[in-house]
Amino acid sequence: MIRKKKPILAIDGPAGAGKSTVAKLLAQTLGYLYIDTGAMYRAITLKSMRAGVDLTDQAAVEAIARQARLSFVPGEVGTIIMDGQDVSQAIRTPEVTRNVSAYVASYSGVRKVMVAGQRQMGAQGGVVMEGRDITSVVFPDAGIKVYLDADLEERAQRRFDELKGQGQEQPFEELLADLKQRDVEDLHRPGGALQCVADALVVNSTGLTIEQVVAAIVKAVREKEVSCQ
Repeated sequence: MIRKKKPILAIDGPAGAGKSTVAKLLAQTLGYLYIDTGAMYRAITLKSMRAGVDLTDQAAVEAIARQARLSFVPGEVGTIIMDGQDVSQAIRTPEVTRNVSAYVASYSGVRKVMVAGQRQMGAQGGVVMEGRDITSVVFPDAGIKVYLDADLEERAQRRFDELKGQGQEQPFEELLADLKQRDVEDLHRPGGALQCVADALVVNSTGLTIEQVVAAIVKAVREKEVSCQ
C-alpha cells in the first residue's frame, strides 16, 4: 500500500475569528508545519526597514521580497527564519506592524512573490496555512479547506479581552467599528479578497471553545488522511 502525502489544511476567515490560534493548535496536534503568512509579510517589512528602503517605493520593496529567504521550523510553531536568522520577535514591533499593512502587504508584486513561496513550502502537504485568500488563491486545490467565522460582536469581544490581557485599553465600540471596517476592506480588496469558497468546511466559532473548534477540524483532517492512504 502506497501512503500518499498528508493534505494541505487551508484556513480563511475574517479578522478576529481565531484563525492564528486555531492554526497553531492544529499544527501541534497534527504534527503539521504551520506557515504563518502574515509573518512572511512582516519579515519583508523588517528586511526593507533594515535596508533603509523607502517603503513607499513599491519596486524597491518588491526587490527586497525577491531577495529574502524565508522558512519555518518544523515543530517550532511561531518561529520564522529570514536569511538564516530567527526574526520571530523582531517582526512583532509596533513599527513593523504599522508598516506591513500600510505598505508592504498591499503591493501586488510582493504578494506574488509571497504566494509563490507559500505554494513551494506547502507542496509536499502536511501543512497548516491561514489567511484571507488561502483557499481561493494560494491553495485552491487544498485537501482540506476551512472557513472559520464568528459573529462580529464576539470577534470584537475577543480582541477587547486580548488587549486587556496585554495591559492595553481600547473602547469596545471602537474595536467593533474597526473590525466592521476591516471586514468591508477584506471583502472588497482588489487582490486576494476574503471569500468563502463553495467546498470549504464552514466553522462558526461563536459560543465554542478553541478546543471544540480544533476538534471539529481535526476530525475532518483525520478522515481525509485515511482516504489518502
